Amino acid sequence: MNRTIEMIPVTELLLGELEQEAQTTRRVLQRVPDGKMSWRPHPKSSTLGQLALHVAIIPSLGMHVLGPDVFEAPEFSQPEARTAAEILTTLDDSVASAREFLSELTPERAMATWRMVQGGRELIAVPRINMIRSLMFNHWYHHRGSLMVYLRLLEVSLPSVYGPTADERPFG
Repeated sequence: MNRTIEMIPVTELLLGELEQEAQTTRRVLQRVPDGKMSWRPHPKSSTLGQLALHVAIIPSLGMHVLGPDVFEAPEFSQPEARTAAEILTTLDDSVASAREFLSELTPERAMATWRMVQGGRELIAVPRINMIRSLMFNHWYHHRGSLMVYLRLLEVSLPSVYGPTADERPFG
C-alpha cells in the first residue's frame, strides 16, 4: 500500500527523525576529545564538556519535561561531562527515553496543551507537539551546530552531518 503523509502517524515521523538524528549526533559526539572538557571559546561560553553533555541530554527532555501536563521550570544548571565515554552513554540513555516517550504518544496527547510554570505563574501554554518540535528537535540541532563550531576551533576533524564537511566527503 502506498501511504501518503496524511496517513502516517505523527509519532512514526518523529521516531524516524529521532533515529536518524541520533546517529548523526553520535558521529559528532564521538569527536569530542577527552582532556578538553573544561575548554571554552569565550569566558561567557559553556565549556566543551557542558555543551557536549547538554547535546547528549536533550532528547530525554521529552520524557522529563514534556511528559507531565504542567512542568515547573527549575533553576537551570549546566553539568560538565568528565569523559567522552560519559557523553556517549548519556546520549544512548537519552535517546532510549525519547524513543519510549514518542512511542507512547497518542494524537490526543500530542495535541493537548502543555504548560510550563514558575512559582505559580504560567510561562507558556502550547500544544505538546509544538514543544516536541521546538525543545526536543530544533533545540538539539541548534546546540549540535554550536558543538561543531567548538570542535572546529579545537581543530578536530568534523563529521558529515547533512552533507560534506571540509574533513569528510561521504558522497564523493
